[in-house]
Amino acid sequence: MKIFIQTGTRGISTYQFKMNMAVTLTNTHHSTLCIPSLLKQSQFLGGFNVSSSFRSLSSSSARSKPVVYALEIGGVTIDKDDVVKDDPTNNVPDSIYTKLGLQLHKRDKHPLGILKNAIHSYFDTNYSGKFVKFDDLCPIVSAKENFDDVLVPADHVSRSYNDTYYIDAQTVLRCHTSAHQAELLRNGHTHFLVTGDVYRRDSIDSTHYPVFHQMEGVRVFSPDEWEASGKDGTTYAAEDLKKCLEGLARHLFGAVEMRWVDTYFPFTEPSFELEIFFQEKWLEVLGCGVTEQEILKRSGNVDKVAWAFGLGLERLAMVLFEIPDIRLFWTSDERFTSQFSKGQLGVKFKPFSKFPPCYKDMSFWISDSFTENNLCEIVRAVAGDLAEEVQLIDNFTNKKGMTSHCYRIAYRSMERSLTDEEINQLQFNVREEVESKLKVVLR
Repeated sequence: MKIFIQTGTRGISTYQFKMNMAVTLTNTHHSTLCIPSLLKQSQFLGGFNVSSSFRSLSSSSARSKPVVYALEIGGVTIDKDDVVKDDPTNNVPDSIYTKLGLQLHKRDKHPLGILKNAIHSYFDTNYSGKFVKFDDLCPIVSAKENFDDVLVPADHVSRSYNDTYYIDAQTVLRCHTSAHQAELLRNGHTHFLVTGDVYRRDSIDSTHYPVFHQMEGVRVFSPDEWEASGKDGTTYAAEDLKKCLEGLARHLFGAVEMRWVDTYFPFTEPSFELEIFFQEKWLEVLGCGVTEQEILKRSGNVDKVAWAFGLGLERLAMVLFEIPDIRLFWTSDERFTSQFSKGQLGVKFKPFSKFPPCYKDMSFWISDSFTENNLCEIVRAVAGDLAEEVQLIDNFTNKKGMTSHCYRIAYRSMERSLTDEEINQLQFNVREEVESKLKVVLR
């Protein structure tokens, strides 16, 4: 990673700067796969450049004015105005912009990086030299790549502005690593793994966060690979897929009981979910299936079959490392980061925070356009990671047909006790923002 210092005007917190400085990039393969109209090719080698700024801590002259840093990841430059911009369809807040480029999955001593490397090791051992690995692809993609290329229906809920971060009507922050599948297939790749940060507007609780990390795997078969078996291509691919992923589950979790559950995904048929019996309960590990022929046909892979799988790194890491809250993945607190070492999969996290939560309730009459995801976006924008949970605790409709919701917001820091003064100020700011932006009437 290269950090380039320039003069500028925007501000970034010292914490955010430290987080960016902590990113360690060990690129295996490079591919931009970004939107050319948005992104400017960098004069530097190897990345996209996220421009923002921070207050320098090193000299008195630098402290007198803001400066700009540039983060290089994949061959293009991204300014803040490219992501958070004045467009009626844009719904990307500053808090999401600051997460671009952090790439927790590329840190070898971070639980997500440790898990990613363990999965890579499984494929290297069992499919030596076959799978190409991508973990630095640009998270800005076209809506076509994110939805159309993987056959997401036009009326699917994931396309809504309530669920997806839109930069403009045609450009999004990827919701899944599958957004790169069609491009990689068109480029001739037949065995590949894609890991990256993905973005979804979501609820606030211990297992949901608007940025998380996924891994996608794809394998393509030619007719000569299944014809000798006496099976049709779909059956052959499905059996190979299950064998591969059962081996991966044993690699990560040991000798566990497994079961396959039939399900539905727009981009695979048949589709499955793999569950394992772990710590006395059934746990969903991943979703997968045989790739829809239309995807292969559009990418020039006529008469071939393929399988694909996708898994969430946070979901598995929370189980393997016994991490109780998804916000912990983003902390720079040494009491968390020092507990993990490169290559040590499944080290059990030792809690260090016993600070109590503070609960604040908020009631209001909702409008027809109200959504809980929009409420959570406001709470996150005001409170950041101090917001632990937003929960609907009361819901009623009066005789006039007006509906009231009461939400309980839990505020808690993983690192310190919060004061009544700062919690009250946060709640006051949340109430103001909710009333003005969501067009609700506070009670």
